[in-house]
Amino acid sequence: MSFIRNLLAIVGVLAIALAVWVGPALYKYKTAFDSFDEKAFGVYKDMADRLVDSGNSAASTVWSAKVADGLTFEEVDESIKNIAIELNIRAVGELPLGDQVSLMNGKPWRKLNIYLYCNPLTAAKMIEHDLAYAAYLPCRISLVEDEKGQLWIYTLDMDMMIYGGKTLPPELLKEALEVKEIMLQILERAAEGDF
Repeated sequence: MSFIRNLLAIVGVLAIALAVWVGPALYKYKTAFDSFDEKAFGVYKDMADRLVDSGNSAASTVWSAKVADGLTFEEVDESIKNIAIELNIRAVGELPLGDQVSLMNGKPWRKLNIYLYCNPLTAAKMIEHDLAYAAYLPCRISLVEDEKGQLWIYTLDMDMMIYGGKTLPPELLKEALEVKEIMLQILERAAEGDF
């Protein structure tokens, strides 16, 4: 009986020590999260789940779609551009990175294009809200061929930027959600070959 009492005493002491050691940090995070957007916890939980599943921090912060079988790189490239025009988001650049790697290596490499899109007025409002948003501009769509020749489309998971901290001002939130919807439509529709 004294063994169990001693074991419980040790567990109690360890629990108190852990509470003293970790408690202030947990309180700090709880206090911060109480002031964040109501969707922030879910956003970070989803990211943590993807991180645990993939083991890759980059994979935990993006949305991706496998391109439907039978579609060529050129068809998906055209689809991305046409959908962006239809949805009235400005193309502000394109990086044919796969072609550049091929030129620099002197041999063929996989296909990879990065498309840069922006609503300049929304971007300006994001910068006026907080300069750190500049690191997320412009929005990107990547069309990439994997090692098996399968095409994929990737874009940044914008939920962290939209919901991950304090709630954005209503007008800015509305515009950010509109840009998010455009990026998701490009991702999903181009992956199906929608022109």
